[in-house]
Amino acid sequence: MNARTDLSSLALPEVYFATLPSGTRVPYVASGYGEPLLFIHGSLCDYRYWGSQASALSKQFFCMSVSLSHYWPDDQDRMPGEFGWRTHVEELADFIAMMQVGPVHLVGHSRGGCVAFHLAREYPHLVKTLTLADPGGPLQVAGTAEAQLPAATVALRARAAALIEEGAVDAGLELFVDSVSMPGAWRKSPAGFRRMAIDNAATLPKQFRDPLPAYTQADAAGLRCQLLLVEGERSPRMYRDNAAQLLAWHADAEKRTIAGASHGMNVSHPAAFNRVIEGFVRASAA
Repeated sequence: MNARTDLSSLALPEVYFATLPSGTRVPYVASGYGEPLLFIHGSLCDYRYWGSQASALSKQFFCMSVSLSHYWPDDQDRMPGEFGWRTHVEELADFIAMMQVGPVHLVGHSRGGCVAFHLAREYPHLVKTLTLADPGGPLQVAGTAEAQLPAATVALRARAAALIEEGAVDAGLELFVDSVSMPGAWRKSPAGFRRMAIDNAATLPKQFRDPLPAYTQADAAGLRCQLLLVEGERSPRMYRDNAAQLLAWHADAEKRTIAGASHGMNVSHPAAFNRVIEGFVRASAA
């Protein structure tokens, strides 16, 4: 997130719960009519993260956003399984099928982008188009060493997780959020975002113990849907590198850059982000 990120205006509609065959209860919000858009959040977030998209895009589309299992609001009644990207792929596939809204226009941000990528790859009948905003996860380029995060990044994340598990939640979140956005981002973030991140802080150590799979050329080339990559002009290099490589690997892909934005582009620059999504979805239906 950057200093301009503001979640104070996110007025969300009523929250519903969908009970999947596994017993997991998925919280979701939905609004609007038309082509179905399903939004998948990333680290430290939940369905609240997409309020700026729902409020604007629901005038043209049927917008849905979910909270993945273990994210807020989490309680024993939801009966989530193990935390993991694989679990999240499977529960989203079950959610789309049960709600009978597929194929959807799928939009994923950061870690949620990787989850969305594998959902589209493994369940092509459920996904009409795929939008990845600053997709998280490592790259595996042929002829190079096995994909892995830099040692400095791994060490920083281990420290952030330790701080959170020791009860120093604010310090742990500051360390992580600044690392995926820019120095000072956590302290400059508005209360709405900080509240959401604190609500989801316990998921961060779980996430670090569940590394995302690497993107490969074969997997990207095997996507059967149109692909849109969206990056923030000021987003960390790792996200922009992912977008550039996925663009090169997929035959039916395009990329857009949100000027002046960093990792939280959909909230800090909602009008520009929403125009990109609206244009892509409308073009795909033409």
